[in-house]
Amino acid sequence: MELKSLLKLLVETESPSHDKAAVDRVGTLVADEARKLGAEIEIIKNAKTGDHVISRWGRGSGGILLMCHMDTVFPLGTLKKMPYREADGKIFGPGTLDMKAGIVISLGAIARLQESGKDFTRPVTLLCTSDEEIGSSTSREHIERLAKESEMVFVLESALLDGSLKTWRKGGGTMYVKTKGRAAHAGGDHEKGRNAIEEMAHQVLAIQKLTDYEKGTTLSVGTIQGGTVSNVVPEECSVKVDIRVLHPEEWTRIESAFANLKPILDGTSIKVGGGMNRPPMPFDDKIKSAFDKVKSIGEKLGMEIKAGGSGGMSDANFVAPLGIPVIDGMGAIGEGYHSEREFIFADCLEDRTKLLAALLAEW
Repeated sequence: MELKSLLKLLVETESPSHDKAAVDRVGTLVADEARKLGAEIEIIKNAKTGDHVISRWGRGSGGILLMCHMDTVFPLGTLKKMPYREADGKIFGPGTLDMKAGIVISLGAIARLQESGKDFTRPVTLLCTSDEEIGSSTSREHIERLAKESEMVFVLESALLDGSLKTWRKGGGTMYVKTKGRAAHAGGDHEKGRNAIEEMAHQVLAIQKLTDYEKGTTLSVGTIQGGTVSNVVPEECSVKVDIRVLHPEEWTRIESAFANLKPILDGTSIKVGGGMNRPPMPFDDKIKSAFDKVKSIGEKLGMEIKAGGSGGMSDANFVAPLGIPVIDGMGAIGEGYHSEREFIFADCLEDRTKLLAALLAEW
């Protein structure tokens, strides 16, 4: 399999999450490539988002699950200003790093294993989902179902910039807070008004103070909306809060704190909503043991495998709470994902494919 050619094909088939037809075009390409490698294909249909593609090889127990996503954050037409190109040892293009290179590495590893003449000693399943960038609402049940059937899960999201695998990830979600006061003329009836923005200012300070860096917990009030015009005391204000936690018990603390937010100003009220999207993926004993095995196999190939982690979330966060060992960051090495600077280092395609093929053969 020519890795760069397949990557170019996938990147130039744009696939923004909310465009079902576009994501399905990538799904068709993935399914076709997997069929060429002898896979049994299952297509899970979706009405509004792209279909999920499951490719299976081998028989028996103790399976390995490979996880990728086909959707990207880039709208159709991005290729016009951000074309697929290779320069200075880098490959640029929308979705190159996050994470079409991961799909290529997965299929490439299967091809290398077959080319070596080795049989599958256990089942290998490749799950390519369509909605990771928008919360995995339709794919989560399939991720969890297939993970429970597996002995080991590898997620082909990008590695850290130094090539380190992701052995932990923060979990988190979004909380919404709305304050309500009383509208009034800011000049003639100021004293009769109850300023919802002023009330929210008190709440924002209280929310930000819930951050605990030592425990890896961060809260960020990322957006705020309130008021209508400057000469009216604002009746409503709302904020959207990004929350990241490294330890599961921290979410319980945060959730309780939000439930107990109280108005400071007389005549105002507070409404809270939202919740956790992805649970945390701590570096526990199972993940440590799995990483040590990856490191050992990598050393046989002359590779130095390092462990790292991320405050960002992925579908690996759904696997970790199930007690199934999962290693993330098995994909390409690069930088600038979700931006016009997105790229991978060209030589990492071969190296990561070689590593994954060895893991499938020796696990």
